[in-house]
Amino acid sequence: MSIEEEPPSPPRKRQRQQTQNKVDKPKYELRLFVPFRALGLITNHIPFVIQTRSHKGATDGPRIHILTCLGKSWALWNGAKMDLLFVGPEVEQPISCMIMDGDAVWIASGPNMIKFIRGKEVSRLVNPLGTTLSFLTIFGTQLICLTEDGRKMLCWDMKEEVLETTVEFDNDFTAISILHPATYLNKVLVSSSQGAMQLWNIRSKSCIHKFATSSLLSSSNTSEGFAITALTQSSAIDVVGIGFASGEISVYDVRTDERLMRMFMEGGSVRALGFRSDGQPIMASASSLGHIAIWDLNEGGRLLHMIRGAHDGAISALEWVPGQPVFITSSEDNSVKQWLFDSPTAAPRLFKYRSGHHAPPHLIRYYGEDGKQLLTASRDRSLRCTSVVRDSRSFELSQGSLIKKASSLSVPVANLKFPPITAISHSSARSKDWDDILTAHSDETFARTWTMQNKRLGKHTFGFADTTKAKGKERAPPLGSAKSVCVTACGNFGLAGSSTGAIHMWNMQSGIRRRTFRIGPCPPEVAGRFQTTEKETKERCVTGLVTDPLNTVVIASTLDGTINFFDFHTTSLEHTVTLPSAAVSMTLQRDSGLLAIVCDDMVVRLVDIETRSVVREFGGFRGRVLDITFSPDSRWLITTSLDSIIRTFDIPTGRLIDAFKTSSVATSVSFSPTNDFLATSHVDSVGVYLWANRAQYTEVAIQTVIEEDIAVVDLPSMHGVAEDEALDSLSPLEAQDPPIDVFSTPPKLDGDLITLTLLPRSKWQTLLNLEVIQQRNKPREPPKAPEKAPFFLPTLPGVETRFAVEPKKDDASEKPSRRLEQVTQNAGSVFLQRMLEDDVNGDYESFFSFSKTLSAAAVDLELRSLVTLDSLRTFLNALTQRLLSHQDFEAVQTFLDVFLRMHADIIISNSELHDDVEKLMKVQRSESQRILELIASSLGALGFVRDTL
Repeated sequence: MSIEEEPPSPPRKRQRQQTQNKVDKPKYELRLFVPFRALGLITNHIPFVIQTRSHKGATDGPRIHILTCLGKSWALWNGAKMDLLFVGPEVEQPISCMIMDGDAVWIASGPNMIKFIRGKEVSRLVNPLGTTLSFLTIFGTQLICLTEDGRKMLCWDMKEEVLETTVEFDNDFTAISILHPATYLNKVLVSSSQGAMQLWNIRSKSCIHKFATSSLLSSSNTSEGFAITALTQSSAIDVVGIGFASGEISVYDVRTDERLMRMFMEGGSVRALGFRSDGQPIMASASSLGHIAIWDLNEGGRLLHMIRGAHDGAISALEWVPGQPVFITSSEDNSVKQWLFDSPTAAPRLFKYRSGHHAPPHLIRYYGEDGKQLLTASRDRSLRCTSVVRDSRSFELSQGSLIKKASSLSVPVANLKFPPITAISHSSARSKDWDDILTAHSDETFARTWTMQNKRLGKHTFGFADTTKAKGKERAPPLGSAKSVCVTACGNFGLAGSSTGAIHMWNMQSGIRRRTFRIGPCPPEVAGRFQTTEKETKERCVTGLVTDPLNTVVIASTLDGTINFFDFHTTSLEHTVTLPSAAVSMTLQRDSGLLAIVCDDMVVRLVDIETRSVVREFGGFRGRVLDITFSPDSRWLITTSLDSIIRTFDIPTGRLIDAFKTSSVATSVSFSPTNDFLATSHVDSVGVYLWANRAQYTEVAIQTVIEEDIAVVDLPSMHGVAEDEALDSLSPLEAQDPPIDVFSTPPKLDGDLITLTLLPRSKWQTLLNLEVIQQRNKPREPPKAPEKAPFFLPTLPGVETRFAVEPKKDDASEKPSRRLEQVTQNAGSVFLQRMLEDDVNGDYESFFSFSKTLSAAAVDLELRSLVTLDSLRTFLNALTQRLLSHQDFEAVQTFLDVFLRMHADIIISNSELHDDVEKLMKVQRSESQRILELIASSLGALGFVRDTL
C-alpha cells in the first residue's frame, strides 16, 4: 500500500510587526513646522538705551548703538544705517529695564538681573527678596535697582556680584526712577509717584535731602500730587529736568533747591526729556500722545516747535546724540526715529527711522515667487512689505503726503489714513509696468490699486457706481462695499465684488472698466434655507473672487452658500454649486485647480474647478476658521481657527497630518512659494512669525494626528537673525529616526514563500533574447579591435578588467620566467571563483548576489566560459541549491534556460553530468508545480472577491 503524499500547506502570511503600546508612545514632537524667527518687531514700551563709541582715527564720527526691548528679548541696532546688528536670547519673564556698560548689556527680568556680552549670558544676579525689579542703572562699579512696589532700592557690586546695600523708603514715598547727578559722589536722586524727590547717599544709606512736591510743582497742581514721569540730567551741573504726569516740566537746581523755569506741555503726560549737548540751549520733551515739543531755554522756556503726531503711540524715550543736532525717540507704536535740526531755529525733520506695525496684522500674503517678501495689512490702517531676508528692506507703502495734509488741517496723521484692508490680491507678472496690487477696505465702495515697484499707492480706484444714468423715475442701484478682490494671473485685469452682488472687471493699466458679471437672484433651493426678503435675495454679498491661470473662468462665492462659475470672456453664468452652508471666503490654488472654501458650519470644502464638484471636506474645528493657505505643491492645506490651533491636512488622503496650538490665536496664515516657511500673524502681537517647513530639510513621517497629540508651542523669537548663531537656530530641524516600515520586505520570506530578485523584468528578458538583440544591433562595419594594454600590464580572463600582479618571490628562488603563462595559468574569473568558494550544500548567496550585479552580456559571456566538467557540475549544483532555498526563482529559470541552450550537447555526451541534471530536474518540477498551485489559488480568490463586490 503506497502512502499518498500530503498536499503542500498554504504559505504563511507575512506577519505585521507589533506596534508599540499606547503606554510607550513617545512624547509629541513637532512634525512639519518648527519655530524659526519673528519679523517686524522693533521696540515696545520699555525705553531704549543709546551708546556712542569713538574710535581712534575714525573720520565718520562716533558710532551709535541703540538697544531696544522686544518683550522677552532685546535687539541692538546700528544708529548710522538703522540696521539690525544682533538679537539677544529670550529670557523667562518680560524685560522691565535695560542698561549698557561698555560691551555688556544688563537687563532686569522678573527678580533677575542678567548680563550679556555679544548676546551670550555671562552672569546673573537674583533679588534676594524674590520680587520683580522695575528700574536699573549703573553707578560706577555699582548696579542700582528698584523693586516693583517702589519700597526698596538695592545696590550691587558688579565685580564681586554681591549685594552691598539695601535702602528702604518711607511709606509715603513710592520710588519710580533713579538719576545720578553729574559730579555728585555716591549720591543719587530718586523720584516718586507722589511727585516728591529725594537725594540719597548710597554708601551711608542716608537721605541727604527731601524735595517737597510744592517746590517741584506749581501751586495750582500741588494738591493733586502728580507723579514724576521723566527725570534727566541737563548740560549744566546741578540742574535736572523733571517731567510730570500733568504735562508740567520743571528745570530744577538741586543744589539750591530752586526751580529755574517752568513749562507746560499740552496733550498728555510728559514721558521723556532731553537736553541738547552741542552748545545750543534747547530742550526737547515727549508726551504720551506722541507729540514732541522743542523749548528755548535762553528765552525762559519759550516753545519753539511742536511736532504733533510724531509717533502713533505714547513716546517711551527721547535721547540726544552727544555733540550732534540729532535726537532719537522710540514709541509704543513699534518704531525708532531720528530727528535732525538743519538750523538752530528750524523745526526738526525726520532723518532716519525703523518701524513696523503698531497694531497686530490681520491679513498676510506672500508676494512674488521668490518667497522673500510678505504683504501685511493691519488695523493701524497701513499696508507694509515685510522682508523675510533682511529687516532693513521692509517698508510701508506710501498713502501720499499725509504729514503735510495733517499739519495743514491740524489733525493727527492717523485720521487721514485709509480704512483697514479687508481683502488683498496681487500678481507680480507685470509689476514693472503698472500697478500690481489690489485691496478692498472696510466700508468703502471701491477698491484701490498699489504699486510694489514704486512703494506707494497706485493711480486708480475701482468704484461700483454705474456710469449709465437711470431712465425716468428708476433709482440707481445701491452701492455696496467692496468685499473681495482678485488680480488675474497675467496681471492685466483686476476684479472686485461688492456686498450687493456687483462684480466688475477693470484694466489694471488704464483703470477702464471692461466687463460686468451678473450674479443674478438667489436660487430657490438656497433661498428656502434663510428667512430672507425679496430685496435680500437680489442683493447677494460676494465673499470670494478668483480666476483660473488661463483667464477662462471667473469664480465667485456668495454669503448664501453658492459657488458661481462665469465665462471670463462672455460673462455668462455657466454653473452654480450649492453648498450646505454659507461661504465665508475662498482660495484657489491655480496650479492644481483646487478651490478651498471656508464655510460657516466650520468645515473647509475643496472644489475641483474642472469637474466643478466637491472633492474633499475637512472638519474637526472647534472654532470658526479664520484663514487657509495651500502648499506650493498642492498637497497640503493649512488652516487657522479660533481654537488657536494651526492644522495641516494632506489633500490626497484627506488626513490631518499636523496640528499644534499657539499661545494666541493666529489671524492669518500664508505658505511660502518656495515651500520653506509658513508665515503667521497673531491677535496679540505686531510681528509676523515664520515656521520652518521641516519636510524641506529632512524626511518626515506623515502620520494621522489625533486630539491628544496637539501640544502648545511657543511662538518664534527674533533670535534667529545672527549669522554666527545660524546653526543653532537650525538645531530643531535635526532629522528624526525614520519610523519602522511594518511592510518592508526582508531578504528572505518566511515559510514556503518564494523570494524573487526584485530586479526589473527587462534584465531577464534581455538575457533570454541576447542573441536576437545582438543580431539586430550588429554594426554595418566590423568592430575595431580594442587597443591592447601594454605588455607590462598583463590582464586576467573575465568580464572585468583585472591586471595580473606578479607575486613576490624570495631571493633564493629561481629567476622569474619571461613567460606570462606562469602568472595566469591558475587565474580564473570572479564569476567562477565566487561559485567555487561557496558551500556545496549552501544556498550560494555570495555567488547569486554577484551574478545579479552583472549585465546580461556579462552573464552570457561567463556562462559560455564554463568549459570544464567540474565547473558545469558546480553550476548545476548551484541552481539546485538555490531552488531549494526558495530564492531568486526567476533568476534561476533564466540561468537554466541560457545554460541548457549553450551546453546541452556537452551534457548529453558526458554521463558524469546526468545525475546532477536529474536531481535538478526533480527539484525544478516540484518547485514549478508548487508555484503554479499558489498562483491558481490566488487567482481564484481574487476572482471570487471581484465577483462578490
